Parts: sequence; structure tokens; C-alpha cells
Amino acid sequence: MSESSLPYDEQKAIKALKGVTTATLTTILLKKGLRNVWLRGAAPLKAGQPRIIGRAFTLRFVPAREDLATPESWSSPISTRGAIEAMPEGVIAVVDAMGVADAGIFGDILCARMAKRGVAALVTDGVVRDVAGVLSTGLPVWCSGVAAPPSVAGLTFVNWQEPIACGGVAVYPDDLIVVDDDGAVLIPAKLVDEVVEAGIEQERLEGWIMREVEAGHPLPGLYPANVENKARYEAWKASQ
Repeated sequence: MSESSLPYDEQKAIKALKGVTTATLTTILLKKGLRNVWLRGAAPLKAGQPRIIGRAFTLRFVPAREDLATPESWSSPISTRGAIEAMPEGVIAVVDAMGVADAGIFGDILCARMAKRGVAALVTDGVVRDVAGVLSTGLPVWCSGVAAPPSVAGLTFVNWQEPIACGGVAVYPDDLIVVDDDGAVLIPAKLVDEVVEAGIEQERLEGWIMREVEAGHPLPGLYPANVENKARYEAWKASQ
């Protein structure tokens, strides 16, 4: 899907969400009835990676089948190599590896190509291999760990840009993904604009609450704010 056909303004969302944590986003989405938005197993491969926002480009693996999961499959048109060449600049590659922990889905060469194509990040519930090389590519990675064996040791790659289950979360192409030190969170495409608006306000409110806590105010009535403290917050906000 092109940026112009998305149900949200991608660049506006990316700019706005740079200052909104994944923790805040999970709270906002919970208030909207969405509890299952944090991708289990997708942890930062390297500490201190920046917060990254991008639309999901999905890839899917299924369990290995011996006649299909072979090194020869890497030359097939339907392969991880083909998927990488289809990735637009700025997307986050979200890979359903079924949580398999003993078969590395990507190594240094594939990650280097993704970085060269301008892919923003790789997010998976699986593992990567050639970890030193992967880190040297500069591609930000969120995964569940590392393993030396190749993907075909435990997985068969089947397709890209279709609905997947990554870390127990349903991910559709062009949903928005936000990653930071707390992991990876999905924002459904149709909810992006309203989540962005709520996220900016929530971060502003929590910043004010933190200042009040640091000034010695007790939490009851402050977090969450009662009527009196809401009025104080609104007055502060109006003065800014």
C-alpha cells in the first residue's frame, strides 16, 4: 500500500510518536479495548536503540518441512531474499517466526541488504544469527535472541505482506509499529490518528504528574488525577 492510500498520515504519525513511549501506547490502546498489542519475545538486540516508528511489512514462516526447508529454497522467488527486495524504504519488517529459538531467520548479509534499502528496523518473535555481523550493519533489531543454525533448520519461509501472528499479536500489513527499550507495540492502521492525538496528550499529562511527584505531592488524587488536580493540570497546560 502506498503512503497516500494509508488510512493515516504516516509522516505526521512518525513525527508525533517519537515522543510517546510504548508503555504509554499500551495504556491508550487498553482504554480503547485492545489488550493484545505488545509483541512477545521482541526485545532490543542492542541496548539504547532509538525509538523507531514505521508501518509493518510482514513476513511469515511455518514449521520446517524437509522437502521445502532446504538451502536451495533461498534461490526461490518466494524467499526471504525476494521479500527484502520488495520492502519500501522506511518500513519495519515484522517477521512471524513462531517463537522458534534455534533457527536464525536473518544473518548479517540479509540485514546489511535491508539496511541498504532503508528499512527502519527488524522485529521478530524469533532469533537472528551472525550476531556480530548483524550489529555491524547498523540495522536496529528487536528479537528473542540469537542462534547459529540457519532458518531452514527449523522453519520454512512462505510469504510476505499478509496477516501474520508475531509474538502472539495479529499484525496486518501497514499497521503501525513502535519499538523502543520496552519492546514492540502495534497500532492498528485505522486507529493511528486517534492514538497519536491521545498519545501526545497522555505524555504531556504524565510529564506534569512526574513534576508534581518530584515536588513532593502524594499519589492519591494525583495519579490518576481527581477533579481538583485535573483543574490544576488544565490551568498549567493553558499557561504553556
